[in-house]
Amino acid sequence: MADDPRDPARDGSGDDPGEEFRDMLRDFLSGNADLDPAQLASAAGLPNDPELVSRLIGQLQQALQYSGDGINWGLAREQAAALAARSAVASTPAEVSALEQALHVAALWLDEATGIAALTAEPALLTRAGWAEATMPVWTQLAEPVATSIATALTRVLEEQAPEELTSMIGDAGRLMRNVGGTLFAMQLGQVVGQLAQEVVSGGDVGIPLLDGENRQAALVPQNVDGFAKGLEIPIEEVRLYLAVRELAHARLFRHAKWLRLHLLTQITDYARGIRIDTGPLEELAADFDPQNPEALREAMTSGKLIPPKTEEQLAALGRLETMLALVEGWVDVVTAQATTRLPKSAAIAETVKRRRAAGGPAESAFASLVGLELRPRRLREAAAMWQAVSDAVGAEQRDALWAHPDIVPGDVDIADPAALIARLTAGEPEPDDVDRALQELLDDESGERPHEA
Repeated sequence: MADDPRDPARDGSGDDPGEEFRDMLRDFLSGNADLDPAQLASAAGLPNDPELVSRLIGQLQQALQYSGDGINWGLAREQAAALAARSAVASTPAEVSALEQALHVAALWLDEATGIAALTAEPALLTRAGWAEATMPVWTQLAEPVATSIATALTRVLEEQAPEELTSMIGDAGRLMRNVGGTLFAMQLGQVVGQLAQEVVSGGDVGIPLLDGENRQAALVPQNVDGFAKGLEIPIEEVRLYLAVRELAHARLFRHAKWLRLHLLTQITDYARGIRIDTGPLEELAADFDPQNPEALREAMTSGKLIPPKTEEQLAALGRLETMLALVEGWVDVVTAQATTRLPKSAAIAETVKRRRAAGGPAESAFASLVGLELRPRRLREAAAMWQAVSDAVGAEQRDALWAHPDIVPGDVDIADPAALIARLTAGEPEPDDVDRALQELLDDESGERPHEA
């Protein structure tokens, strides 16, 4: 009788862990595996919950049948929405009405603080699951370069480590292992976004534009808004109004500065594409993997061990990204403060928001480890001070005009020395030189506004 690969006699302590891993992989891919569901849940970073484990098994089996070459990000969306929905509490009609009224008042107050036009789409009130689904396209865009790199590296390492007979047995081993590795990564991302959905209060809460800029421009998560207010000795009506103003200000800025959303997301994805995966930990994992401790697989993917220290180029790119995030959130802070002067506790709420953004939540830290990217602006207070100084010196109209083009938006130097920026803004237009005059004459001639001279 042929040896059964699941025979307990083969689990002796003297066996080679690498051989055990290959046996487990062979069994799983051939459909004969009898793996402990709790181990699978641990490897995917999930609690040992029957419903979640059942979903995990189904998704991994789908990965084996998946014929596409890329990562099936639909799994991340399903995972995030499912986790977010598990902790959901429906808002009462009174709570929904109160938030809708807060958004209406917030729009009126913002009109007094900035000339940037109001939104063209009504703000949405989202459930936690709704927020996860609405924002997942951006999360996958940010994670895709790293996920692809990890899946490719995992495929290469396992193909090199696997015995020849295993490769011939399962056929296209590279594609299968790429799909399984991609599935595990997608589910980790879904886990992170599902946790984020329990923490964020709005569409712009993490600084980057997560919502569709046309169909859905701003959103609040009522359950999380109320959760944010708990523990603060501040009337919930004030908290709702402040957070509504802040979300609308963030959304208005990105709608007004049409270049900003693409510019910011391009900076992030360019940085992510520069990340290279360290195959050393993967090689160790493939050689020494213990099926009785699948936590090692999850820990390798989520701890940041696979992402080596940043290069000088990456540090420079990260610095530019952090500056832009600080400029965005600093502007939002200043405009929100001006628009909420009627709220007695607005300064206390603002300080809570700043401390919360500076520290970040557990899910945000998990995303940073998974993708190798932090989204916290380190110079937020300095950027806000710069925008406030500009507002005091030249007014809201000139302040907001600085968002017209990426070439004129302030930078690191301006954050460090607002006085020099203000001096430039108050110096007036310089007299045109000969080149400027000649260029203007040429443009006038082409537009027909000035007749040609004989």
